[in-house]
Amino acid sequence: MQRHLISAADLTRDDAVLILDTAEEMARVADRPIKKLPTLRGRTVVNLFFEDSTRTRISFEAAEKRLSADVINFTAKGSSVSKGESLKDTAQTLEAMGVDAVVIRHGASGAPYRLATSGWIDAHVINAGDGTHQHPTQALLDAFTMRRRLVGRDAGLGQDLSGRRITIVGDVLHSRVARSNVDLLHTLGAEVTLVAPPTLLPVGIDTWPCEVSYDLDSTLTKSDAVMMLRVQRERMNAAFFPTEREYSRRYGLDGDRMARMPEHAIVMHPGPMVRGMEITAEVADSDRCTVIEQVANGVSTRMAVLYLLLGGNEPALTPARTTTEEK
Repeated sequence: MQRHLISAADLTRDDAVLILDTAEEMARVADRPIKKLPTLRGRTVVNLFFEDSTRTRISFEAAEKRLSADVINFTAKGSSVSKGESLKDTAQTLEAMGVDAVVIRHGASGAPYRLATSGWIDAHVINAGDGTHQHPTQALLDAFTMRRRLVGRDAGLGQDLSGRRITIVGDVLHSRVARSNVDLLHTLGAEVTLVAPPTLLPVGIDTWPCEVSYDLDSTLTKSDAVMMLRVQRERMNAAFFPTEREYSRRYGLDGDRMARMPEHAIVMHPGPMVRGMEITAEVADSDRCTVIEQVANGVSTRMAVLYLLLGGNEPALTPARTTTEEK
C-alpha cells in the first residue's frame, strides 16, 4: 500500500485484492458482541468534509471508531472556512494538532492530491470524493460487494473480478463514482460498459478502459451487475436531457428491465437514490438490489483502508489478537 489513497487508478491488482481480503476480515468484527479492535488506539483521524455527506462521513466515522481511533469531525459550515480560511491554513492547523490521517471530501477536483503532495501536513490522506474526479473507497466497497455476490464470501478471497461484465448507467459526466469504478474494475479484470445519453458522457471517454453504449436494453442480458448512477442536478448548469420522463424511459431501471437480466445479476446504486427516475421502487426494494449491503460493506472496506495505511500489512485478525480482544 502507498502512503495515501487519492485515486482508484493508483491501486495495483495486488493492492486492491489485499484491501478486499482485509475487508473480509474486518467484516467479521461486525458479527461480534463488541464491534471493536484496538488497532488504531492512540491515532487521530480527522474527517475533513467541505461538501455535504451522510453515508460516506458516517461510514468513515464508524470505521475509525471500530478501530479505536480518536476521531475529529470537521465540516466547512460553522468553521473558519466559512470566514474565508484557505485549505492550506486549515491543513496547517491540523498539522499543529498532530493528526495521523485526514479523510477529505472537497468540491474541487484535485484537492486531496494537493493536500497529500503540498507538504502542508505530514499525515495520510484518504480521498472521500473530490469534485467530479475520484471516490476510491466507493469503488472499493462496490468491488467488495460484487465479489461477495458474484464469487462468494469465502471463495472470493484472493480473487479478482476477471471475466465479470459490469454495466454502469446514467450521469457519467458528473460522477466520480463512475470514474473510480471504471479504473478499479479494469484493474480487477472486469469488463465495464458505460450507458448514458451522449450529453452525459465526458470528453475523452474513448480513452477510458471501457466500452460505451447508448442503449441500455442491449446490455442488460449480458450483465453480471448493473450500477445505476444518480443524476447530479446540483452539478448541472444546463439542460442535459429533455425531461425526467424521457430520461427514465430510456435509461431508468424498472421491473421489466430487471427481468431481462441474468438470474444471478445484481443491481447496485451508490446512493442516494432518486426513486422513480433512475430506479423504480420495485427494483430498489428487490432482493437483487444491494444498496443496503453496500452501506454495510462500506464500513468494512474503509476499516481495511485505514488499517492498511495506518496499521500495517500483516493479517488484521491474527488468532492471538482475536483471543486478546475477546477476553
